[in-house]
Amino acid sequence: MSFEDADSDLGLCGPSTMERFLFSCELSSKVPFFTFQGDDEDDTEHFLEFRTVCLGEGAKEECNLVEVTAMNYQGKTISVPVANLHINCLPMVTLGEFELKAPVTIRLKAGTGPVNISGLHLISSHAEESDLSGEDDEFEDDEDLSPIKPAKKKQKL
Repeated sequence: MSFEDADSDLGLCGPSTMERFLFSCELSSKVPFFTFQGDDEDDTEHFLEFRTVCLGEGAKEECNLVEVTAMNYQGKTISVPVANLHINCLPMVTLGEFELKAPVTIRLKAGTGPVNISGLHLISSHAEESDLSGEDDEFEDDEDLSPIKPAKKKQKL
């Protein structure tokens, strides 16, 4: 599933397009971590947007701590717990639009799971200047238009 925003504008690097794909993974004692990485293409950036973290079928009565590891604004790796789930009191957490740039590692720090994580894989690609040059050609034809004439006033009787 893909959604595309052709008119997105990040402001810093000019116009860009954003594609969205469904993301999901399951963590358990057998598979305690998942690393999300984007492609190595130069003109795209990959982001992971978390939406929900929930316990799966067969979860035990124990705390399941989910931790996310990613880069902070200084380029240093930082680990942060994002959910502490328990089948009896908090089986699911909604994270809203919690977005991180790839690479991101999701780890089941405590508990045996299963824990299901869902969200969106976002791919941002920046438009090249050659793509934008065609827009200027449209406005060159408008210069030949006649000037706008003021409206005539009605005379009072």
